[in-house]
Amino acid sequence: MSNIHPSAVIEDGAQIDPSALVGPFCVVGPDVVLHAGVVLKSHVVITGQTEVGEGTEIFSFAVIGEIPQDLKFKGEASRLVIGKRNRIREHVTMNCGTEGGGGLTKVGDDGLFMAGCHIAHDAIIGDRVIVVNSAAVAGHCVLEDDVIIGGLSGIHQFVRIGQGAIVGAVTMVTNDVIPFGLVQAPRGDLDGLNLVGLKRRGVARSDITALRAAFQMLAQGEGTFHDRARRLGEETESDYVRQIVDFVAADSSRNFLTPK
Repeated sequence: MSNIHPSAVIEDGAQIDPSALVGPFCVVGPDVVLHAGVVLKSHVVITGQTEVGEGTEIFSFAVIGEIPQDLKFKGEASRLVIGKRNRIREHVTMNCGTEGGGGLTKVGDDGLFMAGCHIAHDAIIGDRVIVVNSAAVAGHCVLEDDVIIGGLSGIHQFVRIGQGAIVGAVTMVTNDVIPFGLVQAPRGDLDGLNLVGLKRRGVARSDITALRAAFQMLAQGEGTFHDRARRLGEETESDYVRQIVDFVAADSSRNFLTPK
């Protein structure tokens, strides 16, 4: 195939769309599927039961689909599924899943994974997610759509980060983050709302006002954090606030970052 450089190693069984481009010194394993328009720049390693969606571009020295960095992993079959039009930059690592986590690591569409970042086993990553340089997302995490993780940050295993939330640089996040939340400081304080992100997305002023009022109620209302969220659900007419309420009410193995 003219789109595969002669120095690339393509193992028997790999499924590569004729429009995909495989650059010099890449290695593609036998259980890999590359869809239309996928680009591997050079020196990319893709292995395991890994599927890469249409139009995704992977830059040099990324290692995609290797076994999990988990001592409980015993070689069981597991997968990594990457969606469409992602940009996966240099030295990024993404691992397949484990039996204990459902056997699947999944990345959505239109994400940007900057140089040196890591997506661990059994993580579920939504659409339009940005993970900045050298940030690490641990096993079993869930990052919903439009999340941004700042550079050099770490997301603790089993943490959920709600849609539209932003985590500042050099931050350790150990508990769940509500949708549209702003998290910063070394140990991850919930310090407000991602107002810049909301405005960029064209969210109506009335919804932003409702979100700000909801955040104040979560910070200063009576009762536990869950009690405050439940009262919000009874009072709000905003779909955005309802999204926070539903997120708090959902099952989780972690506590929540709460407003200071």
